[in-house]
Amino acid sequence: MSQLDAIVAGRLRDVRQRSQRLPLEVLRAAARRRPAPRDFARALRRGAPSVVAEFKRCSPSAGVIGDRDPAATARAYQLGGAAALSILTEPTWFRGGLDDLVMARNASGLPVLRKDFIVDEYQIWEAAEAGADAILLIVAVLTGDELAAFRSLAESLGMCAVVEVHDEDEARRALRAGATIVGINNRDLRSMRVDLSIALRVRRGLPESCTVVAESGYANAAELATCADAGIHAVLIGESLLRAQDPAAALAALRGVPA
Repeated sequence: MSQLDAIVAGRLRDVRQRSQRLPLEVLRAAARRRPAPRDFARALRRGAPSVVAEFKRCSPSAGVIGDRDPAATARAYQLGGAAALSILTEPTWFRGGLDDLVMARNASGLPVLRKDFIVDEYQIWEAAEAGADAILLIVAVLTGDELAAFRSLAESLGMCAVVEVHDEDEARRALRAGATIVGINNRDLRSMRVDLSIALRVRRGLPESCTVVAESGYANAAELATCADAGIHAVLIGESLLRAQDPAAALAALRGVPA
C-alpha cells in the first residue's frame, strides 16, 4: 500500500467514526446555517499571481514544520498580502483539524480552502458547517462520478471546488467533471517528488476560461513570476512561509513588494 493509499484508507475510517458520533442528517442541518461564504474564486484572480497561503503543522514529505497558531498565522498571511488561505485538516499525517480552519477564518477576512483528502460527501458537509469557502478534490483518489457529484454538492453549498491534478490525463478528467478551478500539483502524491515544470506543462492544455492554481515547491519571487507568465492565476505556498521567522515579510518578499 502506498502512502497515498494509506491516507485515503485512514480518511474513510475517520468518516465512518465521525458519522457515528454526528449523523449526516444532523450535520446537514448545521451546515445550512453556515456563515455567508467569501468569494474564493474571485480571490484567485486578484494578483499576478495571487498567493494562497497554507497552514499546516507537518507533512509526509517535509516532516514536522512547526506548531504555529492558526489564527496568528492567518493574520500574518493577510498582512503579507495573501489572497486566500489553505488549511490542512487531515489529522494523522498533517496533524490538522477543522478547528484550525475555524480559527484561521475567524482571524482574517480571507476566503479559506479546506485542504484534505475528500473521499466522502460527509466531509463536504463538514467543510460547509465549519465555514470553508472552498474544498480540494483530488483526481488521483476519486472516480469521475465522485468528482462531478462532490463538485456539484460543494457549489450548491456556496463553496468552490479546487480540482487537483498532476498530469494531462488527470486534467482532462477534471474538465470532464465540470471543474472550473484546477489545481496543478507539482508533487507526485505517490512518490512525493516535486517538479516545478509540471504546472507549466499541464497549464498549456487547460482552457483560458479555467482558473489555475499551481501547488507545491515554490520558494522565490522569480518562480511566481514564471507562473504568471504562463497564465497561472494563483500559487499555493505553505512550507517556505511556515519556516520563515516572519511569515508576513516572507510572503511580501515572494510577491515582490515591500513588507
